[in-house]
Amino acid sequence: MTKPPNILWYCTDQQRFDTIAALGNAHINTPNLDRFVTESAVFTHAYCQSPICSPSRASFLTGMYPSALGVNGNGFRCFPRHYESRLISHVLRNEGYDSGLIGKLHLASAFLRREERVDDGYDYFQYSHDHKGGAEPGNEYVEWIKAQGIDHNRVLRPRGIASLYDYRNSHLQQGFGGLMEPTAEADNVPPHLHQTHWCSEKAIEFIGRNREPDKPWLLSINPFDPHPPFDAPYEYYRRYDPDSLPGAHFEASDIAQQRRLEAADIDFQNRARRPEEFQHKQIQASYYAMIEFLDEEFGRLLNQLDATGQRENTIIIFMSDHGEMLGDHGLVLKGCRFYEGLARVPLMISWPGHIKAQVSDALIELVDIAPTLYELLGMEVPPWVQGRSAAALLAGDALSPPHREFVRAEHYAATNFPDKTHATMYRDRRWKLVVYHQKNICELYDLENDPWEHNDLSEDPDYAAVKWDLMRRSYDATVYAHPVQTDEYGPF
Repeated sequence: MTKPPNILWYCTDQQRFDTIAALGNAHINTPNLDRFVTESAVFTHAYCQSPICSPSRASFLTGMYPSALGVNGNGFRCFPRHYESRLISHVLRNEGYDSGLIGKLHLASAFLRREERVDDGYDYFQYSHDHKGGAEPGNEYVEWIKAQGIDHNRVLRPRGIASLYDYRNSHLQQGFGGLMEPTAEADNVPPHLHQTHWCSEKAIEFIGRNREPDKPWLLSINPFDPHPPFDAPYEYYRRYDPDSLPGAHFEASDIAQQRRLEAADIDFQNRARRPEEFQHKQIQASYYAMIEFLDEEFGRLLNQLDATGQRENTIIIFMSDHGEMLGDHGLVLKGCRFYEGLARVPLMISWPGHIKAQVSDALIELVDIAPTLYELLGMEVPPWVQGRSAAALLAGDALSPPHREFVRAEHYAATNFPDKTHATMYRDRRWKLVVYHQKNICELYDLENDPWEHNDLSEDPDYAAVKWDLMRRSYDATVYAHPVQTDEYGPF
């Protein structure tokens, strides 16, 4: 009997789609991801189901939309226990996989403590939400630093957030979402003690640990970077000259557009400003530096799989949970917006001999990953799964119909801000519609002619017919995003 494939699932945090050199970014250095591009199925138009961590992660780990799970935002005390058996890590553990997690989980609140777990299926569990703070119980990354005889308090900076008020003003906290420029004399967390490096060290430990010869493994690796603060180690930051970078996608009209949304109290982690007011090129340099560091560590794992002879029978996924505004439209961090830099993410999947190396512009959602894995593993897709398997697309089936005609995303009170804004995004091959519910505000963009969404057409009478057609289609898509009936037994 052929051994089922291993699964190495590498999920960065808050990485935009346009941050890989081989896919068109001439300003960033990503040699290992560039190599992986040539070996995998690459999706250039992959979209998260929520631009916020917990709902996105809960969604792609179950194949269900955040609203169907009831995990709509960060800050939940606990992932719904009645849905723990729907986590793919739980399912695969029950199918005989040795399942492990390193780094973030964030299916529940990690506010100043280790989050509460359900039966998520991870037997090997090396938890560290981020590389800040360090006083939380159960932070294995901090214990790793201490085991080296190093005082973690001299390495890790405190979060500076101790209350809900602090969180709602977290964009003002340098240690949460600001720029922390390092120097040779005053570094941020150095590479050899960084959480990104620790994730690789523990992953190599897991890949090589003793297990039955025919037992497959699943390893979820979840470093915190390139999530803000923008605090790259000096060794990587020094490789980028901020003045040589292009900076944010910004036009003067963006400020007026953001003021319109802000006046309606639509949630976001900060107020729009002109990019030069917040050192957008230095922020971009640090962000790119963090991604180059991730690239180097991801390359270590590819080399380890090659060295141990496991690469050929390992499905490798590289992705991120959502993007980062990075100064576009005068915004940094995240919140209730659906611009390309925030909603669109990298997604690459490899399995030698089974997945065709290709670069595809097919529309795909992160909710499609779970059903794709079920089909690749020869398992029946559970009835609760709302995503669509992309297995035919991965195999290079040119005769298969388009994977998706549209993608959608949700923000249902996803951030802990007073308005509790509800909004939905609907995007087809050309158009993007965003509706801010109960606000009488929407946005309409022609992505073919305005790829960076500077010209909102929602109030232009020449596009009224387009807007209302998209409204109808978006409404239908939202209605059909409900949980399915899971056990259709009889007619009554």
